[in-house]
Amino acid sequence: MRAMEFPPQPWPVGSAERLEPLVARVLATNPSPFTFTGTQTYLVGGAGGMVVIDPGPDEAGHLEALVAAIGGAPVMAIACTHTHRDHSPAAAPLAARTGAPIIGCAPLALVDHGARADAAFDPDYAPDAVLADGEAIAGPGWALRAVATPGHTSNHLCLALEVAGEKPALFTGDHVMGWSTTVVAPPDGDMANYMASLALLHARDDRVYYPAHGPQVDKPRQLVRGMIGHRRQRERQILKLLSEGARPIADMVPRMYKGVDQRLWPAAGRSVLAHLIDLAARGEVVCDGEVWRIAGLRIFVDVSGRDAD
Repeated sequence: MRAMEFPPQPWPVGSAERLEPLVARVLATNPSPFTFTGTQTYLVGGAGGMVVIDPGPDEAGHLEALVAAIGGAPVMAIACTHTHRDHSPAAAPLAARTGAPIIGCAPLALVDHGARADAAFDPDYAPDAVLADGEAIAGPGWALRAVATPGHTSNHLCLALEVAGEKPALFTGDHVMGWSTTVVAPPDGDMANYMASLALLHARDDRVYYPAHGPQVDKPRQLVRGMIGHRRQRERQILKLLSEGARPIADMVPRMYKGVDQRLWPAAGRSVLAHLIDLAARGEVVCDGEVWRIAGLRIFVDVSGRDAD
């Protein structure tokens, strides 16, 4: 859960920032310790047609800012990378205002009362069509192609802007963020899928990432390589702790996240659980109730009442 410091205010809330000829960005009014300065909605295309990516929360001010940024251009589609409530709720009201179809990730809404470091799911998301991996929305001289990246959520998509003669720009949603490492929270978050999706992105040759939170990423492969290394380091921490003795997650988190605000420790425990589930599937650890241990080591209590391996 590494994160950068918040930039000084004022932030460009509600105004359209032109990032490149085919890409503009509008910052929503939902800053928090979990969304950084807020959700960044992207408008891809121009006067001949555009796609709105991650319309964000259903807030009147943000919706009006998007309508103003669209400026009467035809909206070909509203595309959501996943269905957390800071990404997809504005899709329906924006569709009603523009007449555009909602085309993007599959619907997914889970009831999850556990500690989170991200938003809960949007139960009202109802796409007109779902983009499968490799399918594209074609615009005048460009295309947005779906790149399935499960892990943060099982329905997460990245979207690659393809223009002839250029390397793609990738809209990464929450899979890769510009300000913090990504939350992988079971039961839907899956560490094995997340790592596989990172490997998939590392093998690509994108020129820039536009995440839903935080600044753009100008050295994508370098960042992804660091993210993979960070997760492997967490995995090694877990295995080292368990090699010293069986323990519950609640005992691991304070040792692993010493420099992190303690209010975030319950959410950090979800990430540790995701690692443990992955390690268990690979046969490296097992769980006895709430206590985790290295596979192959049996814990018993001897006649003196002391734990022994």
